[in-house]
Amino acid sequence: VQLQASGGGLVQTGGSLRLSCEASGFTLDYYAIAWFRQAPGKEREGVSCISRSDGRLLYADSVKGRFTMSRDNAKKLVYLQMNSLKVEDTAVYYCAAANTFELWDLCSLNSGPYGYWGQGTQVTVSS
Repeated sequence: VQLQASGGGLVQTGGSLRLSCEASGFTLDYYAIAWFRQAPGKEREGVSCISRSDGRLLYADSVKGRFTMSRDNAKKLVYLQMNSLKVEDTAVYYCAAANTFELWDLCSLNSGPYGYWGQGTQVTVSS
């Protein structure tokens, strides 16, 4: 199981980025996927997650209305569209996968259930 996050970069406040997470070595359909981020000196934070059935999407309050998560199981890709970026969105962003949820329409912004992690992509928002 491998996850490869990409799409990070440097953007000005108010700008947009789209992160991608490419899955390999497993069938993406069977996994809930989440995006987490970690800024220097801060704890890792759950940003968004999507259930296996695509029936449930969760967002952290700090990104609601600005970030949109989606998945394309056929392409084995998961996306995080980030709009209206703020300086406080600066962090390393990680995608993670979990197949431990009993129900297909569950996901979580807590890191505990996620056993597979990508390497992270840096997002820097300048003022």
